[in-house]
Amino acid sequence: MGVYTFVCRNSGDEWAGKQLSGELEASAATPYELQRRLVAAASAADSAAGVQSSFAMVSPKSAVFQVIVGAVGGGAMMVSGGAAAGGGAASGAAVAEAPKEEKEEAKEESDDDMGFSLFD
Repeated sequence: MGVYTFVCRNSGDEWAGKQLSGELEASAATPYELQRRLVAAASAADSAAGVQSSFAMVSPKSAVFQVIVGAVGGGAMMVSGGAAAGGGAASGAAVAEAPKEEKEEAKEESDDDMGFSLFD
């Protein structure tokens, strides 16, 4: 299984993506076409079956794109979303687990001790 992370930037009429720690890169006119070319480049570098990808805009002119080749579940799957500025910068295949919310048990208020009575 290979994980490929790309930094993508828009300069004028062209989107370019360069691998964060490696030599894979591609360019295209649209972000969608750039994603397709980067998936093809990552797939050519890693012959395992099954591809998952995630594209997250960081700003209007930059994004982070991650390709996982040999992902569990087989088949090709493309996951795309526009995350908040910090949301797309996560690296690695594992996503940090959200902290579990502690449920506070609501204390029922008693109507008996309100300091007055409706029938007084």
